[in-house]
Amino acid sequence: MEHVVLVDTNDSPIGTMEKLEAHQKALLHRAFSILLFNSKGELLLQKRAASKYHSGSLWTNTCCSHPLPDETMEEATKRKLAQEMGIEVDLEFAYKFIYKADLDKNLTEHECDHVFIGQFDGVPEVNPDEVEDWKYINLSELKEDIRQHPDQYTAWFKLIMQHPEMAAIAI
Repeated sequence: MEHVVLVDTNDSPIGTMEKLEAHQKALLHRAFSILLFNSKGELLLQKRAASKYHSGSLWTNTCCSHPLPDETMEEATKRKLAQEMGIEVDLEFAYKFIYKADLDKNLTEHECDHVFIGQFDGVPEVNPDEVEDWKYINLSELKEDIRQHPDQYTAWFKLIMQHPEMAAIAI
């Protein structure tokens, strides 16, 4: 069973817990979200596999997950990006924020989300257990689609796209 790192509001570790239990109890834990842009400035999105334990078949950022206990954020981001999307690139920390959002299946995301950015111009080799589909999209088209179809996107991704720090990210 995969465990997450529980944190306080300063992002200091205070323990670990099985991932599903942390989402059932809405406990604050550490997470990361990766945004990869191509050389045209388009964002690579993934559509989560329908079989995911929450938010299945929803569009979201390139990759997102949780670092394992005793795993650095750099190790975690590289591991999951390779596992989900078949991509290996250098990432840069952009910002972090805390959010809480109700999900499907009576689960709650309460995360200190570390957002990373990078550049990738290729075709991902997606893991079908994790990813149902993918696409590149320009940000203005994406923002309009989120406005018109918010139910097709994950809760955290909508918050990332609205975050003031996103305005400073220029790829």
